[in-house]
This record gives sequence, structure tokens and C-alpha cells, in this order.
Amino acid sequence: MAYITMPSDNGTMEARMPDPVGERAPLPSKPMPCAQMSPLRTFIVEDNKVIYENLVSTLEELANVEMVGHARDEAAAVQWLQGGGSCDLMIIDIFLTSGSGLGVLKAAQTTHLPMRRVVLTNYATADIRQRCAALGADRVFDKSSELEDLITYCSRISDGTATSPAGLQ
Repeated sequence: MAYITMPSDNGTMEARMPDPVGERAPLPSKPMPCAQMSPLRTFIVEDNKVIYENLVSTLEELANVEMVGHARDEAAAVQWLQGGGSCDLMIIDIFLTSGSGLGVLKAAQTTHLPMRRVVLTNYATADIRQRCAALGADRVFDKSSELEDLITYCSRISDGTATSPAGLQ
């Protein structure tokens, strides 16, 4: 017979087996724990403190994201990369207080570290999207109109429903 799992009030999954006469069998004495996905370890390159703080709180709350680092300019981001920085996802702004997100993308491309790279910018023009893709960005999101898409992107990577960057278009 097939088992049916249902969420309980304490965050676990309870297994129930249908009774042949249409009633539910008793619950097991010990509930099964819910499967927990590992947080998406994320490094953000963003010079605006308010945007950074809002982005972090939103992603941590809605997309199972864990911050592993932050840089405000190209030099700090490149230094982190060259120091063997490890993450699952790097979110990069294009225009920084010093340097450029394009330089960060280029540095990330040359390190060959296994991470997804996305750009979050107010300047998501066709030219910027093309330049970012040429430098290895998996996606480019517009800050003003595509934040929900970024959240969905992060959620799909975190929960395992995404298998490759191309599958997230």
C-alpha cells in the first residue's frame, strides 16, 4: 500500500497508511524528520549597504540562503576569490564604488571555482546581459523588476529542483 506523508505542527513529516476500509491507520509513535536541504552558500558583491542588508534578509528568509561573505568593491571580491573563497553562488552588482562587477566576473571565470555567478544590477540592458554572459554569468537580474526571479532562482538551486544553470532560464 502507498504511504501518505503529511506535515505536522512541529516541522516533521508524519507517515500514515490508508486502511483498506477507508480509515487512516494510527500514526507511528515517532514522526519522521523532514528532509532539510543545505543552505545555498552565497557571496555578495554589492557596494550599497541598504541594498545589501535588504537582499540578505530577503534571501535568507525566502530562499534558504546562507551568507558566506561580502565585498563592496572589485578588489575585495577578487582577493576573496584568489584566496580560495568557496561558495555555491556569487551575486554581483555591476557598478561598484571601486572597480566593476565585470572585473569580478572575469576573475571568477579565471579561478575555475565551481560556483554559479549571477549579476543583480539596475542596468540590465541587452549589452550588459551579453557582456556578463560572455564572462561566465549564469543569469542577469534587474534590481528594479526581477527580484522575484532571483529569489526563485536561489530557491530552485537550494531545494535541488535545478540541475544546471541552463535549466534555470
